[in-house]
Amino acid sequence: MFATGVTIVTARGVGGELVGMTANSFNSVSLDPPLVLWSLAHKASSLQAFATATHYAINVLTVEQRALAERFATRGIDRWAGVAHRAGLHGAPVLEGAAAVFECANRSQYVEGDHTIFVGLVERCAHLGGAAPLLYHGGMFYTEHPLGTLSDTAVPDMPAS
Repeated sequence: MFATGVTIVTARGVGGELVGMTANSFNSVSLDPPLVLWSLAHKASSLQAFATATHYAINVLTVEQRALAERFATRGIDRWAGVAHRAGLHGAPVLEGAAAVFECANRSQYVEGDHTIFVGLVERCAHLGGAAPLLYHGGMFYTEHPLGTLSDTAVPDMPAS
């Protein structure tokens, strides 16, 4: 019963192949140094590629990218066919049109239960102004949701990202 944003985490495998998967287990860890985390099930076929990658990109999706989220969550297909992307820092693929992108060095990994938690050191980030985020809640994607704005007094000294 916890609504989350939706991301696609991308990297390059040892042989240079494109790797990507939909994840909603993304969170901020620290501002100084800038660290983020996400987790991946041990049964995921891409676990080894992400575990050995030196860098990856976390692409935060917009409501317009729902089909992309579904595609990168589907097994047994070419997830990258026709997907617009560019090489980011150190070659990690960055998806075109993402609401935000965090390009990270693969700083550390922690095995907990049936998942590995990846902690990334953010080396570069960018966002698309005015983009509405894709949300996930109760096993469903949400593309239509009223998002409000913070009052001027709610967060007086909000740090710039």
